[in-house]
Amino acid sequence: MYTTPSTRRSPSISWRPSARTTSVSEADRNGLVRGTRRSRRDGRGGDRRGGRSGPGDRGGSGRERCTSGGSGSRPRRVAELRDSPAGQEAVVHHGDARDPAVLTALFDAADARWGRLDTLVNVVGGTFRAPFTETGPKGWDALLRTNLTHVLHACHLAVPRMRAGGRGGSVINITTIEAHRAAPGFAVYSAAKAAVEQFARTLAVEVAPDGIRVNNIAPDFVPTPNLERIGTGDNAMTDPDGVKVAIPMGRAGHLTDISQCAVFLASRLSSYLTGTTLHPDGGTWASAGWFNWPAEGWANHPPLRVLRASDDA
Repeated sequence: MYTTPSTRRSPSISWRPSARTTSVSEADRNGLVRGTRRSRRDGRGGDRRGGRSGPGDRGGSGRERCTSGGSGSRPRRVAELRDSPAGQEAVVHHGDARDPAVLTALFDAADARWGRLDTLVNVVGGTFRAPFTETGPKGWDALLRTNLTHVLHACHLAVPRMRAGGRGGSVINITTIEAHRAAPGFAVYSAAKAAVEQFARTLAVEVAPDGIRVNNIAPDFVPTPNLERIGTGDNAMTDPDGVKVAIPMGRAGHLTDISQCAVFLASRLSSYLTGTTLHPDGGTWASAGWFNWPAEGWANHPPLRVLRASDDA
């Protein structure tokens, strides 16, 4: 989650999952929360770790950060966040993004350090693959807490601070294309993400008079380690030919494809945009089930040769 003010120096907070941005992937439920504060250089902040940009990337400009990290294998990641580049300041917390008390402590830390909040980016999410009838209340609750309720908590904390700042603000939710289409094996996950999108639309209308904007970013296939752990059937999406069939632009998404959308939504370039969703997905939402088969071209069904080859096998 990011929170940043719009003056020459702006504080921001962001909950960060261990997998950074994912589509249908099992991002760590124990997320990283980071807040950053902008310098005067270009009004944008920076978030870069290990040479790879995450959703909070702001183009490398000076931005002070407030982060809350997950558990277990996260100490190295948290240490990297604390080791901010020159010109940036970081406040790092280590905790569970689903815990309202952890969120409250993070916002309080941002208040104490910077006194205002401008941008919130809700990034934490995660899932597992299973038919709905093979899941139960415990799993449903885990998915809702990981993908929906922490967004409600964060927004509930952020909006009063943005109002108090008197300069508006921007709330950005990382959702998924699965919020816009059927997702067999991920029924509750996709329902939770769809709920985030509808919540954002309604919240956007409620807070619009305060100059606060609320938008979503819905990626599709962005390879991450956690996405690889879930797998995609025969792993055809790890093959360039499979990607060309499934994604109209012919390539998988990059982390920067997502982070640059967040930069846009956090900036004044999107100052008249609210209650909507950006789709950095290479065209898969637009294609809506149409595939670019190597010999036949575009079709919304598999060619007979593919079906017969499957029968022969």
